Amino acid sequence: MEVTLLNHTPLWVCSNAIRTCWQSFDKGDNGGEIDLALIDRVGNQLKHASTLEHLFYNFYIKGISRACLQELARHRIASLSVKSTRYTLKELKNESEFKPNDFENASRYIVLTSNEFVDNASINALDNLRQILNQNTSLDIAKYCLPESYKTELSWSINARSLQNFLSLRSSKSALWEIRNLANLIYQNLPQEHKFIYENCLTKPK
Repeated sequence: MEVTLLNHTPLWVCSNAIRTCWQSFDKGDNGGEIDLALIDRVGNQLKHASTLEHLFYNFYIKGISRACLQELARHRIASLSVKSTRYTLKELKNESEFKPNDFENASRYIVLTSNEFVDNASINALDNLRQILNQNTSLDIAKYCLPESYKTELSWSINARSLQNFLSLRSSKSALWEIRNLANLIYQNLPQEHKFIYENCLTKPK
């Protein structure tokens, strides 16, 4: 999978929101160390996390499965624009047969789990879909036999408060392995100067 950070809100917008509450603009340092400490104290330590909602991040996520997409969609305070199967399934139509154990070829379209039985079942489903498309079945109907492992991509936008929640839940070892990998990639792609907001949210590997 690939994660690209497209855009983000500068930190001074958050510190400005906090200082709006107290009208303490004269104590700020234009997004410097004093303002960063303020964000950490108010947003993280004192848990006035509503102030973090002024920070937004826009990501482009590529190569996750539809199963992972369903998990991602459970995070309500986020916006998703997803690659449409209705318009893009035809990319599969002119492919040659997908054969069992040809994981390298199939991985262009499906996310592999490293479980040979599961991955071969996904390859079979992928080839069934290819055959159905070649019967000139409408894409609206054909998409009903998409395997959950079928790859997709999306634009994903989220505010900092919701991102804290996402990282806390999805970096956990109890989370689906694929979305756990996604959570770690999202954290890695955050601007370095923003990471202090999320350090305590991430489950560190033992």
